[in-house]
Amino acid sequence: MDLGGGRRGVDMGPSAFRIAGIAKALEGLGIEFKDTGNVEVRDPVLLEPADPCARFLEEIADCCKRLHARTQQLVEDGWFPLVVGGDHSVAAGSVAGLSSYHHAKGEKIGLLWFDAHGDMNTPETTGSGNIHGMPLAALLGRGPAPLTRISSRFPAVDPENAVLVGVRSLDDGERELIGELGVRCYTMSEIDERGMHAVMREALEIVCKGTAGFSLSFDVDGTDPSVAPGVGTPVPGGVSYRESHLVVEMAATSGRLLGLEMTEINPILDTRNRTARVAVEFCESALGKRVL
Repeated sequence: MDLGGGRRGVDMGPSAFRIAGIAKALEGLGIEFKDTGNVEVRDPVLLEPADPCARFLEEIADCCKRLHARTQQLVEDGWFPLVVGGDHSVAAGSVAGLSSYHHAKGEKIGLLWFDAHGDMNTPETTGSGNIHGMPLAALLGRGPAPLTRISSRFPAVDPENAVLVGVRSLDDGERELIGELGVRCYTMSEIDERGMHAVMREALEIVCKGTAGFSLSFDVDGTDPSVAPGVGTPVPGGVSYRESHLVVEMAATSGRLLGLEMTEINPILDTRNRTARVAVEFCESALGKRVL
């Protein structure tokens, strides 16, 4: 998916991830790995956005619906879904797929959103019209219907079971919506003050309370750009390499992780595939790799 942001290149993220060795890494952990291939999405070069406040909405929603169906089917077949973007708008489909699966069982899911940004804009508050800044709002029931109504459950995730971790850049409209919905947002300032372990322990309590478990939506720009430079919207002062590992390690040891996605890897802006290689390491930790 390369429709949700303003800089091209994230559609090559899945290829970079494969080249970085995700299959070999997971097989080395004894995990059976099945690559189901890319979800079809239209080329932005061939398109013109119909709505400047929600650019490529129809095309993004169409792709997210297909991703929703694929994610739901994979979980029904007994697989753990690992989704690789592409820009972060893919989460409107993948997280919705998990939500639909558990909704059919009378359950709900939590959501841990690791990101430098809030992704809580709507067409009414966005300054750019880029939908990669809207998927969390959509999953919480705010925004255009083509995105908010993908899951069979509305909202796909209840705000009281969603947390943001690593945030250091918010628009005014996002601040207002976070406050209105009561979403717990752990900024870098709070992480610096309290430490990532304390933050994650509290965050896991929120996403697991009354849920079947949680999805971890990991935007690589949440990690500091000195560690992961190949992203379209880098923000200095981010989560360190070691802290990022702690996030995924604690997600793994919670025993409640239902799905994982890695987004916003942009090889065009990277150096020797460094960011994809780091992302593979984070996936290994999320799926059980340990030193001892």
